[in-house]
Amino acid sequence: MLYWAIFLVPLILMLLFASVKTITQYQRGVLLRFGRVLAVKEAGVVVVIPLIEKMIRVDLRTITLDVPAQDIITKDNVSVRVSAVVYFKVVDSLKATLEVEDYEMATSQLAQTTLRSICGQEDLDHMLSERDAINVKMQEILDHETEPWGVKISKVEVKEVDLPESMQRAMAKQAEAERERRASIINADGELQSAAKLCEAAALIAEHPAAIQLRYLQTIREIGVSDKNSTLIPVPMDLIKTILPK
Repeated sequence: MLYWAIFLVPLILMLLFASVKTITQYQRGVLLRFGRVLAVKEAGVVVVIPLIEKMIRVDLRTITLDVPAQDIITKDNVSVRVSAVVYFKVVDSLKATLEVEDYEMATSQLAQTTLRSICGQEDLDHMLSERDAINVKMQEILDHETEPWGVKISKVEVKEVDLPESMQRAMAKQAEAERERRASIINADGELQSAAKLCEAAALIAEHPAAIQLRYLQTIREIGVSDKNSTLIPVPMDLIKTILPK
């Protein structure tokens, strides 16, 4: 009898330990009996009949999925490496258990193929400047495809777009040429405005001849202030007119 007690007591304790399961607040438990779904258990303590019932825990927290860098050829035939990050969570634990074997792996593979497909349809300039539009488009596609799995895609972000060194040098030259072009346009625009103002000043002086005398005196004053070692003798403009040939 003692031998039976030594054998049965540990066995009973092991069965009790195996039958008591704990579900945390951020999890849900899918309870199966003889392979069929019995119920979806909330957080707390759940009693499971050993060898008859099985419970699968499903995490409902947001999962950060790092999409590895993908080698992509853009629409304008530029080879780049693009990486992204996907944030998703399980909203239906029953579908995540029954409809897909491993929802995290399936979402990862789908994100990689979707990233290659979307970026391959865009030009390089559009990919670099309209990254938000690519993020939204990729999120919509992933969310639609993962909905039967009970997975909700909350956010997608393209992290890095790595360009070849030759393309980086070409883009640097293009940016430098663009800056030089804008500088030339600004300089020419300044010359045009300056010429327009000089024409207005000449027309104003032609209407008021006394203005040239005032301008002449102002110029002499500025020269005298800038060069203190010089001695300037102002000459009346009327005298100069009498000397100049008519």
